[in-house]
Amino acid sequence: MSVDPPSSGRPTGPPSGPLSGPSQPPPGGGGPPSEPPTGGGNEPEPRRPWWGSVPRVAIIATAVVAAVILAVVLSRPDNGGTGASDGGTSTSSGEVFLQPAADTGPDAFTESTAEEKSSASPVSPSGATESAPQNAVRGVNGDAPGLYGGTRKVASCDVEKQIKYLGEAPDKQRAFASVARIEPSEVPAYLRSLTPVQLRMDTRVTNHGYKDGAPTSYQAVLQARTAVLVDDRGVPRVRCACGNPLSPPVAQQSAPRTTGEAWPGYKSSNVVMVTPAPEPVDAFVMCEPDGEWFEREPGDTGKKDHKTPKPDKPSPSASVTTPTAPPDTTSSQPPTGEPPTSETDTTGPTTDAPPSSDTQQPPPDGDTGTNTGSDTGGGTTEEEAPAS
Repeated sequence: MSVDPPSSGRPTGPPSGPLSGPSQPPPGGGGPPSEPPTGGGNEPEPRRPWWGSVPRVAIIATAVVAAVILAVVLSRPDNGGTGASDGGTSTSSGEVFLQPAADTGPDAFTESTAEEKSSASPVSPSGATESAPQNAVRGVNGDAPGLYGGTRKVASCDVEKQIKYLGEAPDKQRAFASVARIEPSEVPAYLRSLTPVQLRMDTRVTNHGYKDGAPTSYQAVLQARTAVLVDDRGVPRVRCACGNPLSPPVAQQSAPRTTGEAWPGYKSSNVVMVTPAPEPVDAFVMCEPDGEWFEREPGDTGKKDHKTPKPDKPSPSASVTTPTAPPDTTSSQPPTGEPPTSETDTTGPTTDAPPSSDTQQPPPDGDTGTNTGSDTGGGTTEEEAPAS
């Protein structure tokens, strides 16, 4: 009897192997291996994210650090750009403003507190005829006899009026204190510790104005006869015609360019800067307009003045020096106002280079209490109006 195959074509017997799982190789490994199960180790591993690569993270971190460092360097105020804290008036632009004795100047802190009607007689510094860089000036110690002048028993500035003006304007008092590096509450005591005098030489300083609630700063030359307040080392700290705080001048990279209103007899070669006395001054030896001499104690307004003999060297000796900025000048903003410009003196040098030996003459041995237009020294002439 014949049997027909099933119509479906499927096998009629049971499967030869297990229903699931890979087939086992015969003992001895005679047959080919069966295919691995799904998801086995031969499939490609999944790709890790980009941040999982250590070299890439290191490269990216280095690039970020470099960008931050570059941004900090380019934004520093001493980078030489226009954003310098000196407002472009010290080392960057080399500009120095000439300020006559009675001129208020830009951005005054207060009204004038200058009181003395008579004026100190100008004098020329002696010594310092050696060569020096064009950005150097002549330095005089703050305790030098004859550096300052005035009238015996008369104060050149009204200190109490200065205290009153600042006390009525708290914002200005805070700005003033920031320049002086003191607390606003210490301003009255600070001002009373200063000594009112008049300059006898054209003097280089850093002047600080007040604008938009903050102090400004600029390099300036104050004319001889300017009323100032000096500290116990003889350094000018306040200009009485405007109430502006003062600080030592800032070094400049090249010969300074003068702007502002020049005065008769101005010579940049006779400009001086006051260097602090080595020790606190016991008494300032000052010259009166008539040639008499007297001493004034630090912090005194003239009440304790007493006469003194004429010093052996009535003309202060100067030495060539280069201004240096204090460790941290101030937190001032760039100045926004400038003194009015005018034609400067064309009879003398236009830089702060020291004078040559053929132009600098020592003062006569006689009375140095006068200074006429024929004198080769700097300062002003006797016919010039006194400071108010």
